[in-house]
Amino acid sequence: MVEYRIDRHSGVATYVQIVQQTKQALRMGLLEPGDRLPTAREVVEATAINPNTVLKAYRELEREGLVEARRGLGTFVRRALGTAPVDSSLRAELEAWADKARGSGLERDDVAALFTAVLDTHFQGEPS
Repeated sequence: MVEYRIDRHSGVATYVQIVQQTKQALRMGLLEPGDRLPTAREVVEATAINPNTVLKAYRELEREGLVEARRGLGTFVRRALGTAPVDSSLRAELEAWADKARGSGLERDDVAALFTAVLDTHFQGEPS
């Protein structure tokens, strides 16, 4: 099951963070079709956010066809995204790169900006 982490200083709306983290879990294979998302109550207890925020995120995911709400049962994954398994060799290489970047004195935002710039160069014109 996915555990949401809310960054209150990111400037990204809380419900968007939940949507993004769910999509990331789907891309990494951490969530698969048939898996149940945490209930709104479970997310609220873990993150101290408003239940309506969780429900808004889940409605957005449902609108995108990624999950479906089953009355009285919960919200379940309908389909996966991408094919980036959590144990791929590319992940290990990226981990080593991130360690090197951190060792070079780069901060998280610096690394994110650098990585995004490289992605933008290699994936121009493709949807994100």
